[in-house]
Amino acid sequence: MKIGVPKEIKDQEFRVGLSPSSVDVLVKAGHEVYVEHQAGLGSGFTDEDYQKIGAKLVPDPASAWSQELVIKVKEPLSSEYNFLYEGQLLFTYLHLAAQRELTERLIESGTTAIAYETVMDEQGRLPLLAPMSIIAGRLAVQFGARYLEKQQGGKGVLLGGVPGVAAGRVMILGGGNVGTEAAKMAIGLGAEVQILDINVDRLSYLETLFGSRVSLLYSNPANIQKHIKEANLVIGAVLIPGRRAPILVSRDLVKTMQPGSVIVDVAVDQGGCIETLHVTSHSHPTYTEEDVVHVGIPNMPGAVPWTATQALNNSTLPYVLQLANEGYEAIAKNKALFYGLNVDKNTVVHSSLQDLFF
Repeated sequence: MKIGVPKEIKDQEFRVGLSPSSVDVLVKAGHEVYVEHQAGLGSGFTDEDYQKIGAKLVPDPASAWSQELVIKVKEPLSSEYNFLYEGQLLFTYLHLAAQRELTERLIESGTTAIAYETVMDEQGRLPLLAPMSIIAGRLAVQFGARYLEKQQGGKGVLLGGVPGVAAGRVMILGGGNVGTEAAKMAIGLGAEVQILDINVDRLSYLETLFGSRVSLLYSNPANIQKHIKEANLVIGAVLIPGRRAPILVSRDLVKTMQPGSVIVDVAVDQGGCIETLHVTSHSHPTYTEEDVVHVGIPNMPGAVPWTATQALNNSTLPYVLQLANEGYEAIAKNKALFYGLNVDKNTVVHSSLQDLFF
């Protein structure tokens, strides 16, 4: 099969769909891989790295997008919509729950679009979302700590505190992969940490993981209202596969937060769980509303592309290889890929998206 790897064009998105080591596996399996010029440079991979293992370099995005199977990291942007065509297989993060225009263009184009974030294994896990969730969770605390600095518009709180001065308080909404990794980082910095989740079984698991180092609370309006006033950093880590994240923090609650506190919403690519938060970018990462610093970067792992590209490829390669070997038939043979199918034959086929859009 002919596989295209376009260069990512989202703001400061330095990841790449396939690393040289992944391309090497695909080429040795008999496939042709067309990599756009300098597509991997931001992740530390040169054109020569790809050429050495048999990739074919192409000079423009159209040449990469014209292949049978296109492997990306982030969803197509408006300038890429014209590259979508009937019969094309597209495998990438899509997050269509917050992307009506993209959804409509995928329907019109006839592209078969498989979303990393809805690929689900037999245990109900999301194996292609997990590596980026881990990275995003860890980065959320790093970003939050930075924007709590006075020069960045924050209150001037050191999350770890110092002897004689209280540590900063971190509230994490959601105890999944993002929330768990955020808690690890916040604990490592010495912060006081709370995790709120609606899944009591998950809270029990987190107790075995963190013990008394984290305050574990059931997520309900009363608990959020009570504790958000004391938080220096709030991390939104709510995910409902294929659906928009629910709003857990209203504008009225944001108004009760301390001036200079920070919100980092990792769920922003699914709509976000904070009413006052909207999408930002690596170039313009923050804005202040209700005296609170807001961070809503949807491609947060793009800040660490060398790590993130390799972590993502470790998980995606087996699925990419099956799609390359078997084409469209792989979707029927592999239930995980079937769950990942979002748009096919001019129709939204993922049940959660059908409920949302129709």
